[in-house]
Amino acid sequence: MKQFISITLFLILSHMGINAQEVTGTVKDHIGEPIPGANVVWLNTSDGVITKEDGSFAIARHKGANALVVSFIGFQNDTITVDANDVSPLDIILSDGMELSQVNVTGRKLGTMKMRNSVMNEDMISGEELCRAACCNLGESFTTNPSVDVSYSDAATGAKQIKLLGLSGTYVQMLTENIPNYRGAAAPYGLGYVPGPWMHSIQVSKGTSSVKNGYEALTGQINVEFKKPQLPEADWVALNLFGSTSNRYEANADATIKLPNRWSTTLLAHYENETKAHDDNGDGFVDNPMVEQYNFFNRWAYMGEHYVFQGGLKVLDEKRNSGQDMHTVHLPEGTELYTVGIDTRRYELFAKNAYIFNKEKNTNVALITSASWHEQEAAYGHKLYNVDQTNFYASLMFETEFSARHSLSTGLSFNHDGYDQNYRLTHLQEEGLTHSYVNENVVGAYAQYTLNLNDQWMVMAGLRADYSSEHGSFVTPRAHLKYSPNEYFNLRLSAGKGYRSHHVLAENNYLLSSSRQVSIAPNLDMEEAWNMGISMAGYIPVAGKTLNVNAEYYYTDFVKQVVVDMDSNPHEVAFYNLDGRSYSHVFQLEATYPFFTGFSLTAAYRLTDVKSTYGGKRMEKPLTSKYKGLLTASYQTPLGKWQVDATLQLNGGGRMPTAYTTADGKPSWESRYNGFEQFSAQVTRYFRNWSVYVGGENLTNFKQKNPIIDAANPWGNNFDSSMIWGPVHGRKFYIGLRFNIARDE
Repeated sequence: MKQFISITLFLILSHMGINAQEVTGTVKDHIGEPIPGANVVWLNTSDGVITKEDGSFAIARHKGANALVVSFIGFQNDTITVDANDVSPLDIILSDGMELSQVNVTGRKLGTMKMRNSVMNEDMISGEELCRAACCNLGESFTTNPSVDVSYSDAATGAKQIKLLGLSGTYVQMLTENIPNYRGAAAPYGLGYVPGPWMHSIQVSKGTSSVKNGYEALTGQINVEFKKPQLPEADWVALNLFGSTSNRYEANADATIKLPNRWSTTLLAHYENETKAHDDNGDGFVDNPMVEQYNFFNRWAYMGEHYVFQGGLKVLDEKRNSGQDMHTVHLPEGTELYTVGIDTRRYELFAKNAYIFNKEKNTNVALITSASWHEQEAAYGHKLYNVDQTNFYASLMFETEFSARHSLSTGLSFNHDGYDQNYRLTHLQEEGLTHSYVNENVVGAYAQYTLNLNDQWMVMAGLRADYSSEHGSFVTPRAHLKYSPNEYFNLRLSAGKGYRSHHVLAENNYLLSSSRQVSIAPNLDMEEAWNMGISMAGYIPVAGKTLNVNAEYYYTDFVKQVVVDMDSNPHEVAFYNLDGRSYSHVFQLEATYPFFTGFSLTAAYRLTDVKSTYGGKRMEKPLTSKYKGLLTASYQTPLGKWQVDATLQLNGGGRMPTAYTTADGKPSWESRYNGFEQFSAQVTRYFRNWSVYVGGENLTNFKQKNPIIDAANPWGNNFDSSMIWGPVHGRKFYIGLRFNIARDE
């Protein structure tokens, strides 16, 4: 350890003089928001860099130039003269409009931006993009995103899952402000635990990601950034009210106070209530569960010269009720209604502490800690699953930039997961509850090195080693390469491993709502997979505007996997170790072009091939669409008073799990399902401090017929609510109001 510290100090000291040879600064818009991906180029040269996610940049001085040209799509270019003797950081503000004959023509930042400066294939979904749809929670935030799918896993409970690179959300590492979150028991319903108006942005990273956040990202990471009190643009007060024709009502409010001595705090509050049961398809079951949720988040920040602190407390209480609707179902006398009730209480606490030794070199040490308590009581008919999950996470990190080319990140981590479970997997009430306690502790260490050659070549290589009290030791290698010969083209390559522990009942307890028997094999392996990908991004000047084109291909190959088998026995769901091949191939092509002022159009197509081995047979992964097409358009009037957004999704067909044979000799369901279309639209009217938005979801009114198998006999052996591949509710309209008092007012 002493040698490591000595070497690090030597490298830092040996590069102390380099800063004088660099120009540093930040690029922001007129309200103070950083602009990532902006071009910073020396005038009349090809030497330039791209701003980072926080808008910062560092560029080597050029002997033959003393002016920087700063540009970004939708903003006016700016030329900054740089004094040869001035080493202070530049603060550059780009104007988002042009004065032409006293008419202001407003430019628009792209709502979803490819992080051009990142060595990884990352997209940032901004707050502006989130406002293009209702976006009541995280699960509804990807309507206009071609890469991430969110679909129902179960028609009776309303459980949802994310799919990235063709695989379920358990293979995506969920983060909140770069802290692993919503794992285990929180996974089936966690997408509803993050209110949309709380989010500042979402980062989606595909393929193997950084080793800094752990080993669990097999297909990518999704990181949510919440509103922060320390940001200059943080509103004094913000309010969002929402109501829909499904009798869903929501209220969101947040307030930020800037305190003396560099302290600030934000309080966020959320309430939602789906007050009425709907059974539009007449099968006797509620189409959407009735959910009542209270959610509060108080966070604090201290932004010192060298010491930085962020911390907060979140409290959630949710009641989710579903099942047979007593108003539409007519049961024989003495027959009990089949109901589903899930009560959840969740508490989260986090703290981030960082000490900055050298801001210009980004030399800092940070300690991140978080804890969560997740209490859930669930009843599916007479089946029960009650769990108390505790999690504690700690990460100690050291980072430094030796120069503009070389940077290093190292760290130690610890993660504890405890599952105290009591359950009954049958409807026989005379059976007692089974008690199970699972405890896993994982300690790990990592090192990650980044080489940046003038933003033309970037290489990031990371290696971490972990030891699990349940699965022993394992090593996670990951590597990324980016090549940018000019500002118009980026090529990225990635390869690496990912691991995850499978907690069967906690992550899949929604399957208890069906009559399928649950079979869990002993000694389940830790899941392990390789992921490799290539992506190309082009920024092509066309008719004075920029055409953004992205093409990517990813391959995921499982070495070990816990198979979820719904094929071998149509009346059973079995969990066992993979014996054979399991893989996914995903190809996606995407293009965005601003055809005229205020209007942009994105078109995307994705082809998916996912297969696994079930009972010795390699087959398509069931309930996974073969392709997806997306067309999304947005138009804002020149003065920014009106905005119209529309999205069309084309969802391809796929394979259904193996059906059982009914008494008349017919299969209980078709072997495949067909593709379908969904269309959504929203109109927003902006005023000085508030806006009104009106929209509709699933305007094509497509609904899966009979999403619940044998809905008339939920206590029987054929009842199944997991055979869901399409929307269960039809056309829905909504209206909302946003209000804010900005910081500069």
